Amino acid sequence: MAFSCIFCQIASTGAPTTLLHQDDRVAAFQDINPSALKHYLVISNEHIPTVKDLRRSSKDFSLVSHMLNMGQNLLQRDAPHARQYRFGFHQPPFNSVDHLHLHCFALPFTPRWRCMKYLSLGPYVGFIEAEKLLERIKP
Repeated sequence: MAFSCIFCQIASTGAPTTLLHQDDRVAAFQDINPSALKHYLVISNEHIPTVKDLRRSSKDFSLVSHMLNMGQNLLQRDAPHARQYRFGFHQPPFNSVDHLHLHCFALPFTPRWRCMKYLSLGPYVGFIEAEKLLERIKP
């Protein structure tokens, strides 16, 4: 755990936010500056800086799958009538916090221009959809 990392603090104590879910691998909470109707973050309890630190392994594949399943379950529970859902990660240098976190959206984006923050700029730059990341790290 990196004590200077805000997401490590949230994973270990829940502060300074309200957790929507926590288990032995992940914690979930509302994004402090939401970009959509519902915008949640699912973080790993273990300090993993970015998607670039994930490897083609059963452990990493299982973690990202679990993060995605948790995000899907939370949004289906809290925004069952959303038009669309979207799940993904920012890739360096576009990540704002160096701690692995999945963005979970119940769309539409609010305001609409916020979608610009979540564009893919290629396979290794910008925003990567969770399913694409799972393909990349599948053992």
